[in-house]
Amino acid sequence: MNDSQDYQQKKNRFENMLTIYGRKPVLEALQDPSIPIYRVHLATSNKKAPILVKIEALAEQRGIATEHIDKLALSRISRSSKQDQGVAADLALPGYQQLTSFMSDYEVDSRDRFLAVDNVSNPQNLGMIIRSAAAAGIRGLIIPKQGSATLGPLVIKSSAGAIFKCPIIRCEKLSDATSALQQRGVKVATLCAEGSISLQALTQQPAAPTVFVLGNETDGVSEQTQSQADYSVYIPMHNEVESLNVAVTAALIAFATNN
Repeated sequence: MNDSQDYQQKKNRFENMLTIYGRKPVLEALQDPSIPIYRVHLATSNKKAPILVKIEALAEQRGIATEHIDKLALSRISRSSKQDQGVAADLALPGYQQLTSFMSDYEVDSRDRFLAVDNVSNPQNLGMIIRSAAAAGIRGLIIPKQGSATLGPLVIKSSAGAIFKCPIIRCEKLSDATSALQQRGVKVATLCAEGSISLQALTQQPAAPTVFVLGNETDGVSEQTQSQADYSVYIPMHNEVESLNVAVTAALIAFATNN
């Protein structure tokens, strides 16, 4: 293998890594043998504590590499020096990609369907959305770093392991992804009670590449995203029910548009 191939292999491996941080989240991840952990990072400045002993022991039992580094180096890995508690772990997710990497290889297909979350901050909801996205076989689930629930143990548990099978696309801001996809001819559709087309009517139209944006549990889709949308979709309600849980909506969209 030449240097170029070795570099690309390493680059691809680390782009598929999800880093979690905090003593309890890392311990819980280590206690679940179904979670593929690549490496555990511990700050050399950590004071002795029973939970740290457990973390190191579990990592050794599972044959996971443990790296002891200074706190500054750890903060660069966790990107949350105030909350990492001197502990971080890299998880290996086969379907996890950064937006730039995904777009560099993306070729549009009329059957492509994406889901995107707009400030969905509840980890249980995000986990269930991930599960529905994986089960429905969507092209990708877009999760921006700004405003979304942290992809940690709560999300992993709520996804019931589907996070390791779901194609996840990460970006800094949702507009980064929606703008990039629009430039490739992908339509942006928001879910909104005052939408312009019903979900049933939409499924009867010819297939078109679309990213469906799911809004915040309380406030719905943000004004910025709504202004960027090509159209909005509504789900007809009966018996004076005003809205559905965002995870339920995600499942309906994912399966109803499964061409």
